[in-house]
Amino acid sequence: MTATQARSTYRTIWISDTHLGNRNAQAQHLLEFLQQHHCETLFLVGDIIDLWKMSERGHWPKSHQAVVNHILTMADNGVRVVYVPGNHDPFFRKLVGHQLGHVEVHLEYVHEMVDGRRLLVVHGDCFDDEIAHSRFLFWLGDHAYETIVHLNRWLNQWRARLGKPYWSLSGFLKVRSKKAQHFVQQFEQRAIAEARDRGLDGIVCGHIHQAKLEEIEGVLYINDGDWLESCSSVVETQDGTLQLVHWATAHQQRVTLPPKVAKKPRPAFSS
Repeated sequence: MTATQARSTYRTIWISDTHLGNRNAQAQHLLEFLQQHHCETLFLVGDIIDLWKMSERGHWPKSHQAVVNHILTMADNGVRVVYVPGNHDPFFRKLVGHQLGHVEVHLEYVHEMVDGRRLLVVHGDCFDDEIAHSRFLFWLGDHAYETIVHLNRWLNQWRARLGKPYWSLSGFLKVRSKKAQHFVQQFEQRAIAEARDRGLDGIVCGHIHQAKLEEIEGVLYINDGDWLESCSSVVETQDGTLQLVHWATAHQQRVTLPPKVAKKPRPAFSS
């Protein structure tokens, strides 16, 4: 980190779908992001270590270990790290209620923002019918997606040599696929309904690798994206502003939602 790359400090950071152990993981971008963004609480919203891919073919370069080491160092140095496992790292769901060193493991979590709004934090595979009802269809879709992401990695290496900015092939295809858009809309509606049914103000999830920060039907829908292609995260500033950060596209390109008028103060976190 250079002198011109001052660290930004946030109340909360959410990241998910880093898929460490997958050769397409953008570990170097992720490490740079974490080095330049300090926080009080870091949420790891599932699919952090891709145990599925590692069971097929081991891939654990130094850059992936460097990310894990950095997160553990954050936890050791007083950052509250909350791990909410996903469907690619399901083993860690067996450790719910325990700690991995200084890292807490929860199946889901309710985070209270500085302005009093409460957000359900969950990976999101519970809103995915393909996982729930058809393992074969999910496997087929997962392998097709892996092929696209692999092509995306090589394409962007070529673009970088030409001095061109990062560009997501998968994101481009999703926008043009009616089936993909229908799936995303259904996922979002299920997530929003879950938050509303629980009397919460919003939901933070990952899983579908489609970053979004928006108030929909009076409910905050927050998807922090992924670190296979979009390299995105969501942050909460000290005044309660939410920002969706696209890191690789153009460093610190952001979508912002301002805080609500502060409610009566409550404890910082509840579970």
